[in-house]
Amino acid sequence: MGIAAEDKTLLLMRHGKAEEGPGRPDHDRVLSKRGVRQGELAGAWLRGQGLVPDLVICSTAVRTRQTWDAVRRGGAQAEYVEFRRPVYEGGAEALIETIREDAGDSSTVLVVGHNPTMAHATSLLCDGDGSGPGHEALAGGFRTSGIAVLRYSGDWADLEFGSCDLERFHASEA
Repeated sequence: MGIAAEDKTLLLMRHGKAEEGPGRPDHDRVLSKRGVRQGELAGAWLRGQGLVPDLVICSTAVRTRQTWDAVRRGGAQAEYVEFRRPVYEGGAEALIETIREDAGDSSTVLVVGHNPTMAHATSLLCDGDGSGPGHEALAGGFRTSGIAVLRYSGDWADLEFGSCDLERFHASEA
């Protein structure tokens, strides 16, 4: 009989509200004041829930880096932070592959990325399993600074579609 895998937590977070405007490449868009506040509130919520990531995998985009900085100022902590281009440009499958490759022995991983990738990855990973209220909240849209909290049992290298349960979805009002 094999050893049972330890439950792990995967936090998929969309960046805060970004400024709109012409003349700036998408990768270089910055957070609005509202987006900064959303990130700070999300950090306070993570701290209050006891959700402490061992690893943060963050898109290379300016607005996701700024979101992580705001989350940290709000009280969240992480031992390691990695910035990965596939989280910005790759879509849900590339995001899941990045988690497989980078998560290692982490028990809690936070990914700071973009929509529609965050919503699509959540849908693929949970396949409708988990909290009814969580799925109902997500049905309203994966709002800026929203966080999907997923549970997973297994090695990160084996993460696949339908292998997680959605525990809840949280979006801070700002």
